This record gives sequence, C-alpha cells and structure tokens, in this order.
Amino acid sequence: MRRARLILEDGTEFIGEAFGATRETFGEVVFNTGLTGYQEVLSDPSYCGQIVTMTYPLIGNYGINRDDFEAVRPYIHGFVVREDCDMPSNWRNTSTLDELLKTYDIPGISGVDTRMLTRKIRYHGTMKGMITASAAPPAELLAMLQATALMTDQVSRVSTKSVFSCPGTEHRVVLVDFGSKHGILRELTKRKCDVVVVPYNVTAEEIRRIQPDGILLSNGPGDPKDVPQAIEMIKGILGEYPLFGICLGHQLFALASGADTMKMKFGHRGGNHPVKELPNGRTYITSQNHSYAVKEESLQGTELEITHIALNDGTVEGLRNPAKRAFSVQYHPEAAPGPYDSGYLFDQFLEMLETAKEEKIYAKTR
Repeated sequence: MRRARLILEDGTEFIGEAFGATRETFGEVVFNTGLTGYQEVLSDPSYCGQIVTMTYPLIGNYGINRDDFEAVRPYIHGFVVREDCDMPSNWRNTSTLDELLKTYDIPGISGVDTRMLTRKIRYHGTMKGMITASAAPPAELLAMLQATALMTDQVSRVSTKSVFSCPGTEHRVVLVDFGSKHGILRELTKRKCDVVVVPYNVTAEEIRRIQPDGILLSNGPGDPKDVPQAIEMIKGILGEYPLFGICLGHQLFALASGADTMKMKFGHRGGNHPVKELPNGRTYITSQNHSYAVKEESLQGTELEITHIALNDGTVEGLRNPAKRAFSVQYHPEAAPGPYDSGYLFDQFLEMLETAKEEKIYAKTR
C-alpha cells in the first residue's frame, strides 16, 4: 500500500494509505454523517473544491454502479475514509470505489481516524487541507498549503455551459443550474414537467424568452455571494413567475430579497438532519449539504417569512414570500439515497404553478 498524508492548515497531520489518484490535492476539509450514499456524495456538484470525510467507518462496501450518480462526473477534490472496502458486494456493483477515484483523478486516503478528524472540525471549524504522498518535511508541505487559496469559482465549473431541455407534457419549468443534482430533474420529470435547464449566468430577459410557468433555483457549491449575476437575475424575475429555491438557490433567493448570508462553522452534511416546519409543527428528517446559511436577523425589514428551522442549531432552513409566489428550503427535498420525507415540496411548487396559471386565464377573460 502507498503511504499518504492528510495535512490541515493548523499543522495537524494524519498518516494513512493512498487510494484513487496519486496526485496532490487541496481543498476545504468537511465531513458527512451519512451511513450510506457515498456514491451520491462523491457525485454531488455541491462538493466542488472540497475534501470530504465520511464519518461512517466502512466505505465502498456495496461498490459503484451506473445508476446512482447525481452528476455526470464527481467534482470533489479528495476523499477521506476510515476503511476503504476493495471487495464490494452488491448485485448492481460494476466497479470499486478505488477504480472510480482513479477514473476521475480524485485522490483518496484511508486508515484515518475519522472520529478524531470530525471532532477537530466541529471544534475548530472547517479548514484547508491537502492530501499528498510526498515525503517532504511537514513544514514544507504546510507552507505550500497555507500559500494555496481556496477556489471561489465553483459554480462556473459545475454549471451547464448551454441550454438544454427535458421535454414534458405539463408545466414548463426553468431549472437554473448552479450545480444541480440529477435528483431535481428526476422529481420534475416524473411529474411530467417540461424542464428547460439553463446556465448559472442566465439573464432575466433570457428566462422571459423561454416563457416558463415557474423557476427552480438549484443547489450548488460555494459562497452565494460569489454569484452576483444570479442575485441580479433573481431580482429581475422575482414576482413574475412562481419560484422555488433549493440549498444554494435558497441562499440566492434570500440575498435577492434583501437578506444576508453567513459562513457556518462546519456546515450541515448528511442524511439525518431534523428540520421543523413552523406552519404545522411537523418535523422532517432531511438530507443536507451546505457551508452557508441565511442570517435570521437579516430578515427583518424584508418580505420574507421563516417556514423551517434546523432543530440541531436553530438555523434558517426555509423561507417564503407569499406576495411574490416564492419559497425556498436550505435542505434537499430531492435527496438521494434519501430520506424522502420532503418530496412533497415539489408538489407544492406545482400547485403554485397551477394556481398562477388559472389566475392568468381568469384575468384574460375578465
């Protein structure tokens, strides 16, 4: 086995075994608490620029298959596990985790005390890190790491470069792709929506030409303030069409409405986060992946209302502006591999589209 090292910007060093690609990599070190779904985590574009640590100790045990990707390719910068299973067992398995990482040139490190690493991130917050097989002195590698800046153009890397459509027979929905997971397309197409996927830098006027019934702002990586053109676009179309924002789309909706966002200490990542829906008092278990959140105090003076909160830390998980027919959630209702508790939000979105369409027809006949 090849020796590998994970080095954090505070000088902490973890020694493990290399798997996947052999190159050096840099990124923000984060952790995910999911027990399953490592293939979906690897292929979620929202992890672009990050080194992901899985807290569950055994990863790769059911292999990799063709159908569970959430994007055409993975965008993460590195993968950290306690144990990498190189003999997976599952009837859908077509390759190993190691083979997948090699295919897409992603370095991995196993044999790491992921409990210690997770506790460190929870205490100190996320930090820069590097995975390397170099035998150079720690001080030399640390200096290299500290001189490396984290990327800020993740959305432009993962968004579609051109407009494409997934034809349907029902409502036309413009999906603004900031790093959209395939799960969003699955939820819309199974409801027979006519989906038009557009790049992150689409303008309000370009959206109007498509003549949609509604707009869906997708998930995506990084700081929402790094996508100012999207904020301006949302300001331009807000109130013209029903709007639904997910994760990064939720944060951009808040910024366009006059609220503010903040960087969280270590974020929310995993499939076991409880969220309370305030209007009915019901709690849902949700899938989450985000480093930023909407500042609750910044909502004062805006038209936004809080609809959901995270029960673990009280952060804002949902917003709405009834007057503009717009709402958003910080978590992932299209969750794959789950949980599926929040899929009803897509039905609520379509009900909003139907109501808006009926009102337009009524207004024309008056």
